[in-house]
Amino acid sequence: MDRRTVLRATVAGGTAAFSGSLWACAALAAPAQPGPGPYGELLAADGNGIQLPAGFTSRVIARSGQRVAGTSYVWHWAPDGGACYPAGTGWIYVSNSEIPLAGGASAVRFAADGSIAAAYRILGGTNVNCAGGATPWGTWLSCEEVPLGRVFETWPQGGREAEERTRMGRFKHEAAACDPDRRVVYLTEDEGDGCFYRFLPDTWGDLRTGRLQVLCAPADATAGPVTWRDVPDRDGFPVPTRWQVGAAKHFDGGEGCWYADGTCWFTTKGDNRVWAYDAVQQRLDLAYDDSLVPAGAAPLTGVDNITGTAGGDLYVAEDGGNMEINMITPAGVVTPFLRLHGHPESELTGPAFSPDGTRLYFSSQRGTTGDRTGSAGVTYEITGPFRS
Repeated sequence: MDRRTVLRATVAGGTAAFSGSLWACAALAAPAQPGPGPYGELLAADGNGIQLPAGFTSRVIARSGQRVAGTSYVWHWAPDGGACYPAGTGWIYVSNSEIPLAGGASAVRFAADGSIAAAYRILGGTNVNCAGGATPWGTWLSCEEVPLGRVFETWPQGGREAEERTRMGRFKHEAAACDPDRRVVYLTEDEGDGCFYRFLPDTWGDLRTGRLQVLCAPADATAGPVTWRDVPDRDGFPVPTRWQVGAAKHFDGGEGCWYADGTCWFTTKGDNRVWAYDAVQQRLDLAYDDSLVPAGAAPLTGVDNITGTAGGDLYVAEDGGNMEINMITPAGVVTPFLRLHGHPESELTGPAFSPDGTRLYFSSQRGTTGDRTGSAGVTYEITGPFRS
């Protein structure tokens, strides 16, 4: 049997209902399927080349190598993972830079009316900062996507130097997601045989010390219970962390990671999957797989960064595909939310919602030129009637 047939048989026989509020109302305990979105069809592309549903508008926030409007700060190249934070009556959007050696992360501060108040650097001199994750205590974890990569804790408000968090493991980091209920941080690894990890700090809110564990399950499992085992040597040298525990489950290119209501959602680009780790029951399930929809009908391919809303919608950005950000709704429907034209050699990165949920930020990492240096990157804001 081909992969599609095998997966359909596996899921039909073994997938249980997802826990947490996101899927509590799902009609079927099965991976998401294509369907109409809650906002209707995408309209013709706007002046920025973005197709959006009725009622939504876009604006350009920053362009790589150019000053951010109203500031003297030059926006970084290759914008990648991002997050938003409240800041007085306004908010801050943080964005990584996925370039070698200079890397790091920048921030844009917005006033209450949405105007740009400032832009500045919060991390520099690091290497290929791809994704990361926000912490409940208001910091940004910026992750290096290189062998023996590190995690850096940064302060979006500025005024404090970033700090290295090597006890969280040295490997090809991608994204991070904090679980305040179990007081752990989940971590993805961007390798073709990468693993899914969790870091258990000795003190919640202090990531300087703690244990690194790896998820363990049968190699071919797409649903079922999992266990966690300590990684013997988190420094990953000479034996990489992903090869130190024989029972560790390997994933095909770990990407985005998002935690909400007892579930950690993470994506794998090599097989176009969105996984759901039920932290309450300690089990793994598939939330989406392009092999489990009718042939040729998969709206979401090249899965990459992921974020969510308070109402339970997931937003998944594409690296490739149709240059879309797709929604996965609590009802188990996957559908395009936006499509960017004229950027065929780019990838969409850094989706994140403003604290009030009315604005969505994201970037085209390589812009219209497709230059691999990311010198033509563009960062956007989408405003509209997002459902709560």
